[in-house]
Formats: sequence, C-alpha cells, structure tokens
Amino acid sequence: MTLTTIDHLRHLYTDHERIQAKSPDMHREALPNLIRHIPVEAGDCGAVLYSRLDAADADAAIRAQIAYFEQLGCDFEWKHYDYDTPPDLKARLAAHGFELEESETIMALPLAQAPAALLQPVTHDVRRIHDPDELAAIRRIKAEVWGEERDFVTHFLRLTLTQTPERISVYVAYADKTPVACGWIFFPTESPFASLWGGSTLAQHRKQGFYTALLAVRVQEAIARGKQHLTIDASPMSRPIVERFGFIRLAESTPCIWRVRKGQ
Repeated sequence: MTLTTIDHLRHLYTDHERIQAKSPDMHREALPNLIRHIPVEAGDCGAVLYSRLDAADADAAIRAQIAYFEQLGCDFEWKHYDYDTPPDLKARLAAHGFELEESETIMALPLAQAPAALLQPVTHDVRRIHDPDELAAIRRIKAEVWGEERDFVTHFLRLTLTQTPERISVYVAYADKTPVACGWIFFPTESPFASLWGGSTLAQHRKQGFYTALLAVRVQEAIARGKQHLTIDASPMSRPIVERFGFIRLAESTPCIWRVRKGQ
C-alpha cells in the first residue's frame, strides 16, 4: 500500500472516527479547535477525541478543558495521536498533569483486501449476544484477563445493546460451553468504517484460534453490512496478529488521562 493511500485512509479515519464520532453514552460538542464528548451519566469519564491546535494556543486550550471538566466534576481522556499538532502536544499534556497510559497502534484494514483466511466459515463456537443479561460472560473474561473488574465496559455494552442495538454486535467464543474469549464491533452511522473492540482471550486458551475466529466473524459481518474499512486500537499483544491479516498502521495513540482533583 502506497504512502498516498495510507495518508488518504488516515484522513478518512480522522474525519469519521474522530471529528464526526458519536457514542450513545456521550454528548458531542464541537468547538472551534477541538471536539469533546460529555458523559450523559454522572460519574462517567469525558473525552477530547480531536484537536486542531498550534504552539500559540495549545496550552490555553488544555487549561480551558481542564477547567471545564473540573467544573463538571468528571475525569476525562484526551486521546492523543502522533500526527496531532503541535508536535509536542503529548508533552504539553503531561506537563499540565495528565497521566499518560500505554500507547496503542491505530490499525486499519480495507475490507476489499481482506485475506481469504478471514472469509472462511468459522468453525469455533462463536455466538453473538443479544440479551444484555448475557454480558456477565464478558465481565468474567475481562476481569480475569485484566486482573480487575471493568464495570464501565459492561455498562457501555448494556447501554448500547439497549438503546442502539443496530450499532453494535457483541460476540463470545466458547470452549466446551465455557466462555473463553470475547470481542465486539461498532458500526457508526454514515461512516465507511466499523471498529473492533474488546478482543480478549483467557490465557490458557490463547494460540488456539479463538482471537482469529472472533476477528473473522466481525470482518464478515462488516463486509455484509457494506462497510469499507475496519479499524482497531491494537495493543502490543494484538498488533502482530492483525498485521498478519493485512491491517496497516495509521498512527500511534496515547490515552492522556486527567483526574478530577478531589477537595478543590
């Protein structure tokens, strides 16, 4: 794939997955120089998904968002991409007190180029979840994989399955009727992209094809629903897997977290 094609795909990604992105648990606000998302429910985390800043206005914009979310009383994530401006934006966020989490690689797959291995019938026991009450299986998988409860994940999935079920498909893979892996795919409206999330497999069941089976199921659904591209925020563990299937790097992304200062 040429650099021109990658640049075009990155531009499409920025427009649809950052600037125009919407989520059922967030209220989107478009400001002159950034896009922020405000949590619908108290206690949830907000986000800045996109900014267009320069060296002259970056610090003022950062201070303004800190003040805004502090007033709301909620933490927020400023999602930094390595092509954002100014070039030292991530360092400026850190200097203002943001906590920088582990970076992820934004990968994309043009579905017209999906490899044959992902288009074959899936032989693993992979089931789609429709009933929010079945999310307990995902909660257990996530807790074991990450070593902690991640209630915000199942809360988001429950909300989406209840309010906008057409925008998400949630899958669980089973071994001998036991849930061992999970993943979901998000379908934004009016976008050529679908996005992959949540790919997790219990340690004792890795390298047995469950991750690939979940990937194939979601690739095939995205094609059937007319999407042109897939994206994934790939962890260091998942990046080599998806690269093997033709996903290409668009950017490095770092979650920069601001936590409300209690007692102020």
